[in-house]
Amino acid sequence: MKLPGSPLGLDPYAGAWDTPQVVHLLKRTLFGATVSDIGYFRGLTMSQAVDQLLQPTAAPATKPLNNYGSDPMGIAPYQTWIGADLTYVDEGMNTNRLRSLQAWWIGQLLGCGRSIHEKMTLFWHNHFAPNALPNLSIPCELWFNQYLTLRKFALGNFPQLMKAISLDPAMLLMLNGSTNTKTSPNENFGRELQELYCVGKGPDGTGSGYTQGDVAAAARVLTGHTLDLSYNYLFQAGDHDDTNKTFSAFYGNQIVTGYSGANGAGELDILLNMLFSTQESAKFLCRKLYNFFVYYVIDDTIENNIITPLAGVLRQSGYNISAVLSVLFKSQHFYDLVNSGACVIKSPLDMMIGLCREYQLATPTDAKGQYDAWTMLAQNAADLQQEILCIPVVAGWAAYYQAPQFHELWINSVTYSQRNFITDLLIGAGNMRNGTTMRIDAVAFTAALPAPQDPNRLITDALAVLLRPPLTDGDITLLKQTILLGGGSTDIYWTNAWLAYEAAPTDMSAYATVDARLRSLYKYLMDLPEYHLS
Repeated sequence: MKLPGSPLGLDPYAGAWDTPQVVHLLKRTLFGATVSDIGYFRGLTMSQAVDQLLQPTAAPATKPLNNYGSDPMGIAPYQTWIGADLTYVDEGMNTNRLRSLQAWWIGQLLGCGRSIHEKMTLFWHNHFAPNALPNLSIPCELWFNQYLTLRKFALGNFPQLMKAISLDPAMLLMLNGSTNTKTSPNENFGRELQELYCVGKGPDGTGSGYTQGDVAAAARVLTGHTLDLSYNYLFQAGDHDDTNKTFSAFYGNQIVTGYSGANGAGELDILLNMLFSTQESAKFLCRKLYNFFVYYVIDDTIENNIITPLAGVLRQSGYNISAVLSVLFKSQHFYDLVNSGACVIKSPLDMMIGLCREYQLATPTDAKGQYDAWTMLAQNAADLQQEILCIPVVAGWAAYYQAPQFHELWINSVTYSQRNFITDLLIGAGNMRNGTTMRIDAVAFTAALPAPQDPNRLITDALAVLLRPPLTDGDITLLKQTILLGGGSTDIYWTNAWLAYEAAPTDMSAYATVDARLRSLYKYLMDLPEYHLS
């Protein structure tokens, strides 16, 4: 389906603000939409809701722990390995620490609260697309530090983020910037800086206008940025090309004057200013934000009515990310009924983290249980083709950029069956790892709904949380009669069953009656193709 552009473009939304609009906003900006969050944000105005979602949250209070046992450096079980000697290189140890870091990151996503902060950090993670597995000689702590850098700037100034990432030790190692010298220039980062990070390939993917000569010139600007033996950033002036660098007409034939000594490091600022001065740079980022948060099709109408004015907002704000997201999430276009009805397939992380948050899956409070649960979720997402810190290509996860399939790439005969297997397991016996079990509490989820004793309200309220595309009245009636009413025709059957449970919640017979019916209901809903849409 091709989503047409809204004729009202980025005009502020002035329509209804109720459950459908709230759920649409929350599912796009958070991971899932919980019952309590829906109620909370429905009590605000739309503008207040967006403002709150864009508030940054405090940096993580925890660090990844040794959940893997034996550590060559003597890190005790469930103590942090952050801060250990980085000069000790062991690929087996780094593999274990990578899995620990992936699990810990899942914990951050689960705890995203009522802020877009963690989802924006994931957006930037996809934007810069690191892959730690082929780079196991890189100390895993550097990937943790890169996460902190992404998070620090996630909602702030893009040029500042780009400079920080340009000097980030993990990035310098991943794209060979640390070995880029005047006598042996390496173009990897200079190319990706333009093609993937700042300027892009233009609206049709055929190119923005920069040249191979621009790639070579950028590589020369970037010479000398390296690391010391302890993996700290270092500018090595003797390795820097201090001659002038001339760029093409796309950049106005700008000359970056070469500087010697420590002043050579400042050429990076001049290079970034040049990149962000192009009209295409702001449009490129706005297209990526639109693809990630709104829809995957950008036709001429969207380009003219949405992307171009958004890019203007971005430039006028000095490339402030929160400013452009605020305009987008408060726009008529974002809440357009056509737009809201045009769903996208959930990414594996949206599906897994959203499921846990919407059903309020309880995770253990002890470190071992937490890491077992987080590891299960990280592995589930990886099996479904979205593995944190292991993005297979430098352009990011294919579903966010590869035309014409885009989000459809999340689903194939294997991953669709696997998705259903995972949801069936969680609503059934539960998913287990090392003695830790994750299982949906169907009764607790239902008890949080406004009127669980009313089978009609129960189904419609649950659908508002769990499914974006609406079911027909006939489907809802069929669900009620065949599952909640057990084939009966009167609503009082379910009402009596629920009230009996409420009156005696420790009565196992009363609990089993409602639990069995609710598990059947939620299993049916999660087995629907529509469950995988957001």
